[in-house]
Amino acid sequence: MTTLMLAIFAAVSLQAPPFSHSVSRVTAAQLPYSWHPGCPVSPAWLRRVRLTYWGFDGRAHTGALVANQDAVSDLVHVFSRLYAARFPIRRLRPIDAYGGRDERSLEADNTAAFNCRYVIGPGPRRWSVHAYGEAIDVNPVENPYLESGRIHPRAGRAYLDRGRVRPGMATLRRSLRRRPGGLPGSARAPSNPRWQEQLRLRLFRVDS
Repeated sequence: MTTLMLAIFAAVSLQAPPFSHSVSRVTAAQLPYSWHPGCPVSPAWLRRVRLTYWGFDGRAHTGALVANQDAVSDLVHVFSRLYAARFPIRRLRPIDAYGGRDERSLEADNTAAFNCRYVIGPGPRRWSVHAYGEAIDVNPVENPYLESGRIHPRAGRAYLDRGRVRPGMATLRRSLRRRPGGLPGSARAPSNPRWQEQLRLRLFRVDS
């Protein structure tokens, strides 16, 4: 039986397509909702990154993100590790597919990066790190965050118990908290209610 299972696993592994990615420049016309004059970075600083990822259906898919050119190397590294671990991702589409509306993208459980918007939360208005293309939301329904008692997105309420790990939930290994590019692991997430923001920004840089 063990030999049979190993043979099946090997056959499935051989059929799995290898991780691949491509990087291209973007123009303002390709970012009709997520960018406008006055944003902290110009389209010239952004790149469209096409990536392979595993879906919740157990199949390999290809999606895309728009991110800062300086973040591309880290982004590809992280997603190659996610692919190797078969970590499932629901959707991977630039936020322009949702009219540049953050809540629509979150509710669709869409993994996205660049969006020229301000930080969600109290205090003076300031640019989000998403506005620089240096932050990413990974499976936001499975990995919600809290802001002034509100859950973003609302469907994320079912995933507030981080001790009950389910597919698509990104938890942190202690060792990965010491370096960028943290990979979802098996440990509990931090108790801070904004842990998802901490996670997504560990992929690139510190947010506020």
